[in-house]
Amino acid sequence: MALMQLGVDVGGTFTDAVLLADGLVHTAKAPTTPDDQSSGVIDAVRAVLENAGAEAGEVESFSHGMTVGTNALLERRGAPTALLATEGFTDLLEIARQDRPGLYRLCEDRPAPLADPDLRVGVRERIGPDGVVEPLSEAEIERVVETVGSLDCRAVAICLLFSYLDDSHEARLAATLRSAHPELAVSVSSEVLPRMREYERCSTTVIDAYLAPLLSRYLGRLSERASSEGLPEPYVMRSSGGVVALEVARRGAAWSVLSGPAGGAVGAAMLARLTGIDDALGFDMGGTSCDVCVVESGAVSRTAGRSLGGRPIQLPMVDVHTVGAGGGSIASCDSGGALQVGPRSAGSDPGPACYGRGGGEPTVTDANLLLGYLGERGRLAGGVELDREAAETAVGELADAIGLGPVETAEGILRLTNQEMVRALRVVTVERGIDPRTHALIAFGGAGAMHACAIAAELGIGRVLSPRAGGVLSALGLIAGARRHDVARTAQLAGDQLTTAAIATEVEGMRRQAAAGLGAEQALEVTYELRYRGQSFELEVSGHGPEPEPAALIEDFETAHERRYGYRDSEGEVELVGIRLAVSEPAARHDPSPASTEGVEHARRRARFGGEWVDTEVLIGEPASGSELEGPLVVELPQTTFVLPPGWSAEVDGRGSIDASAGAGGAR
Repeated sequence: MALMQLGVDVGGTFTDAVLLADGLVHTAKAPTTPDDQSSGVIDAVRAVLENAGAEAGEVESFSHGMTVGTNALLERRGAPTALLATEGFTDLLEIARQDRPGLYRLCEDRPAPLADPDLRVGVRERIGPDGVVEPLSEAEIERVVETVGSLDCRAVAICLLFSYLDDSHEARLAATLRSAHPELAVSVSSEVLPRMREYERCSTTVIDAYLAPLLSRYLGRLSERASSEGLPEPYVMRSSGGVVALEVARRGAAWSVLSGPAGGAVGAAMLARLTGIDDALGFDMGGTSCDVCVVESGAVSRTAGRSLGGRPIQLPMVDVHTVGAGGGSIASCDSGGALQVGPRSAGSDPGPACYGRGGGEPTVTDANLLLGYLGERGRLAGGVELDREAAETAVGELADAIGLGPVETAEGILRLTNQEMVRALRVVTVERGIDPRTHALIAFGGAGAMHACAIAAELGIGRVLSPRAGGVLSALGLIAGARRHDVARTAQLAGDQLTTAAIATEVEGMRRQAAAGLGAEQALEVTYELRYRGQSFELEVSGHGPEPEPAALIEDFETAHERRYGYRDSEGEVELVGIRLAVSEPAARHDPSPASTEGVEHARRRARFGGEWVDTEVLIGEPASGSELEGPLVVELPQTTFVLPPGWSAEVDGRGSIDASAGAGGAR
């Protein structure tokens, strides 16, 4: 029996499935089913099994990436959540930080807290940095638990002051609450994020509680559907780029908010390593959004946290930046009569106008069809047939509203979309001191390959890689993801306390916690967060193992500080503030090859390049390895479409990836 590994990634428009059978890649797409994403998952699984001529019982492992948590958080569709906080601090989420969401928009407000004011309960207790200030009495616990029982909530977040130093009050309160109200999802800050900075800790804990009922219900349905199909229990991709058992994922909702994008980042890093590319930019353009990331030395960058929808999540995750630009992004006319694109998306239902499913608003996909990048008699992945007349009608109505012709409007839609994605790539490169011109651009997602060369030219990037399985690379990345557990903790060691023994003790306690449930063979990653005493934020230092020499840590910190801020303070005291640790089972090294293909068909059509209509060759199918390609050219692959502009050339490598290079004037 062939070794079969299954990966399924849920996107805003399509659900992607990849079956890796003895190194051969089989792919399929199915429309995402927003009301119950697990239904679309099973549709995609059935399709890929049929394509591969395989049975569900032959699948050895099943990895899953989802957008359930992300969508619920952005659309505010989570559970009514109560917040239990130290008395006097129940408005912590409202107060937040002093920075404004828009520096020059004085009236712009932050998103409303997920815990409504009438669902916030003050707890009479207090722990300070030096110990208990006001004890938590049994009578107070009974009062709080009784109050929660009278609230209209389905989840509870507990975030008491200094619980990262002493979790005894939170632990007692949580135990009684779980016993008295087992129907409620209870998230505890000392379990979710035992780190300093009460605002970020509170925000992360509330998000965890807010998403917990929805995520638990979804994963429960998915588990039942998978079992009824004869599939193994799914592993779930976490935001950190590693997969965990389904039951572990159900207990930590906030850890999976970037589940889908993390799979794409892992897939991009895997492809970069296999292709021999040290430094690359991952560019994942789907139907609803675009995710970008940086791969350096063959590994995807990670971060200690980020904001999603204006709400901080302070958990380890892959460093992905997302913008609302995708194939389904809707173009419209603003109040001043100017063209704008996104962030609203047509999604999978009804989808772009050209899908012929009732959508009447023009989208990026409609513009690509009118400009010849998509074929009017073509079929997209998932069996979607394109309707050119519907696209012409939708774009034409917008053109009339802004006073341009349909072609000029379509060009404007793509120009605005490309600029939004260029800005996203600049955020993760130029704004962080990285020169994008020294990196290759790995384009994936259903729409990424259509826009990649134009975006590369804008950034001065001379090499673009379009994977054969680019339309489903996020699903392939799920298969490549290692089983991984991440933990983070505040350490606060300085002066005489900053010793190798003290650090090793902290790391060992975290390692034991993270190693639970993993196999005997394990890999350990440790990241130390240091700062000069008196500073507000830290810099990361890695590569020192579990028993580092303090002098070496300090030297690396000061080097990083000088690189970031232009100076080092040789007289300043350095303190170790936090430790992030990951334990993983070494991932299998995959070298996926394309399944056998039936060659390509040749056609021609007009496509728009540089403001002119150009007679363009079209290849329908998968070019054979070793094929040499010259622009202008459109390659209609099974899962995506690759556009090679004039001045660009490409070669198909042994894995079926299109490796494109800019000629003279191809990139600037």
